[in-house]
Amino acid sequence: MRRRGASTVPGGNRNQSGVFRPSPRATHALSVLTLQVILSGVLLGGLYACMAIGFSVVWGVTNIINLAHGSMIIIGAYITWMLWTRFGIDPFLLVPVASAALFVLGYLLYRVLLHRVAVASLFMTLILTFGLDRVLVNINLEVFSADVRAITLPYADRVLELGEIRLPYIRIAVFCMALLLTFMLHLFMNHTRVGQGIRATAQNARAANVLGIDTRRVYAITFGIGAAMAGAAGSLIAMVYSFTPVTGDSLTMKAFVIVVLGGLGSMHGAIIAGIVLGVAENIVSGLISPGYRDAVSFFLLLAILVVRPRGVFGSRYLADAKI
Repeated sequence: MRRRGASTVPGGNRNQSGVFRPSPRATHALSVLTLQVILSGVLLGGLYACMAIGFSVVWGVTNIINLAHGSMIIIGAYITWMLWTRFGIDPFLLVPVASAALFVLGYLLYRVLLHRVAVASLFMTLILTFGLDRVLVNINLEVFSADVRAITLPYADRVLELGEIRLPYIRIAVFCMALLLTFMLHLFMNHTRVGQGIRATAQNARAANVLGIDTRRVYAITFGIGAAMAGAAGSLIAMVYSFTPVTGDSLTMKAFVIVVLGGLGSMHGAIIAGIVLGVAENIVSGLISPGYRDAVSFFLLLAILVVRPRGVFGSRYLADAKI
């Protein structure tokens, strides 16, 4: 028999003072949902970090803010989708193919076009890469049309169950592959002669030139590496999300936010910032409203520029000295 003055509602009740008390069952369900959202955000953040690290390296070394980075990611996604559709090759095996193809594209673009503005102001690089982005978007529209594409793998519905938490195996695999690619780039930059030449050029291009390093070649290789990471990220994105030729615009924005948040040129900063953005987006989308998902990037960008403009792990922006 219910007490006088008390009222019950689904998932909880109100006592005589009118204070709502959720039931243990509702509290448990909310806890499970929150943990599910956070873990899914962490998996998404690893992919974001892989997507942004190439953008960060190009900006930090060549002083080019590549607004065509998102379109290059989508080209990698289309390469993976096309080869998977025609030959049935597992998309994970196509990650090196897309990466190699985008490396060649990025290297040639720099040699033919972008070297003309590498020594110019930052604003000139913005104008040129924006125009390049529009060209790539329209090429993708002409070749692949505006239809939404996606890769549906036969094992996409398999999940890892941790109690009441369910995580798709494919998202775990994409997360691990993204971190592996980022770690391999870290090893390349720190333990190879070419990588050390890139780091030397980033710190002081004139001194590197005096020491006999061909800085123009280093810039071209760096842009190729950034494009290669974009191609690899595109392959991974194609496995878990649908995409169109214009999807790249939002990906460029996310990469920019991650680089600003984590700090220019910081790989561990990119990983942490990617995870922060992924978790924040999932929390807002899952617990508040999906309509605010993209607004999270803008909020984080404004917050970090006000609180710590050089980023959480960055020492300073290389681009600031070259504007």
